[in-house]
Amino acid sequence: MAHDPHTPQFEDHTRAIAQGRPLTYTPEQLHAVHQIVAEGGNPLTDMHDLPRWEDEVGIDRIINRRVMELDPLPTPAQVLTELPLDARARHLVASSRDEIRACLYGQDDRLLVLVGPCSVHDPAAALDYARRLERVRCELENELLIVMRVYFEKPRSTVGWKGLINDPDIDGSHNIQKGLLLARKTLLDVLGAGLAAATEFLEPTSPQYISDAVSWGAIGARNTESQVHRQLASGLSMPIGFKNATDGSVKAAVNGCFAAAQQHTFFGIDHMGRACAVETIGNPDCHVVLRGSSSGPNYDADSVAQAMEAVRAQMPADSAAAHGLIIDCSHGNSGKDDVRQAHVVREIAERVAQGEPGITGIMMESFLEGGNQPAAPLNQLVYGKSITDKCLSWPVTEQLLHELAEAVRTRRWN
Repeated sequence: MAHDPHTPQFEDHTRAIAQGRPLTYTPEQLHAVHQIVAEGGNPLTDMHDLPRWEDEVGIDRIINRRVMELDPLPTPAQVLTELPLDARARHLVASSRDEIRACLYGQDDRLLVLVGPCSVHDPAAALDYARRLERVRCELENELLIVMRVYFEKPRSTVGWKGLINDPDIDGSHNIQKGLLLARKTLLDVLGAGLAAATEFLEPTSPQYISDAVSWGAIGARNTESQVHRQLASGLSMPIGFKNATDGSVKAAVNGCFAAAQQHTFFGIDHMGRACAVETIGNPDCHVVLRGSSSGPNYDADSVAQAMEAVRAQMPADSAAAHGLIIDCSHGNSGKDDVRQAHVVREIAERVAQGEPGITGIMMESFLEGGNQPAAPLNQLVYGKSITDKCLSWPVTEQLLHELAEAVRTRRWN
């Protein structure tokens, strides 16, 4: 069943699960803060006479000098209790993770295909897409292991819409409480449609709310060198793809795979929202994703061979990374152009049919409508059209999936 984020019932549920909303300021003070900011003032100086919680507990005002509000979120345990995986969804997540691992290690000769919207901004359209994709998945399951992209967090080079979790109403209100619940409900709906889900992990806290429903994860190009994200990947329960850095460095992604395979201890939170030291055993299922760079594509055969040489120089021979990599057909490999992306997919299909080694899977950005549109509140948008990167249309996507399946059949025949 689809969940409408704009009904009064959903808003009431969001408020109820939050269990109160203590603020840095009182509601009256917070209103005054927003008014001062709107008029170009500085609340740090213009409100210096008003009492704050720091005063009540004896903390000097040297802290939180630029923080207007601390808005507590529901704990991961609360959210997972309110929106649990049912038995069917748990089985789908567990079995799909095993299938993905089998592809990554070469035990399954199907092509892993991670396909779906650049980012989810409309859960209803995402579910519509999922139902269409599930029909094709069933048709092509002997050749392709299809996993749907269900991305909720968008990294930004400067500023912009940061994704469904951060700003679910696409209006700058940043209702993260609502966004977390909506993201989890969307994942449950996609699983209910029969599809495994893939996502990018951006915030180090958000996986506690959604990772049990995810079968494949990505560490993006901007974070592949981040120690925080490498540590995070070392404790995640699913295979993780490290993308090459934005400047094209594959070494950064290889280092990420190596680091994430090790044991780590780092700051985090538990399912009760308490700060804790997280100890991990390492994630051996990490691998490289080639996504092109600011200077051009890197999906050609020579780039794949060079990347695999770099991987095998550092990673164990029996690792997932040493077996092969995933090619992201969007981003730097197609200049974020949906027409060019289709050409990239077809070129890779030809190489798969010829038996080129090292290609375990591909990523495609696809939605109901092709292209993209500027971000705006939902009622102002074209249904099923991306508000981030340009996506392939559904008809083109369906055709490309059949071409990829035919390439796998040809490879087997040869």
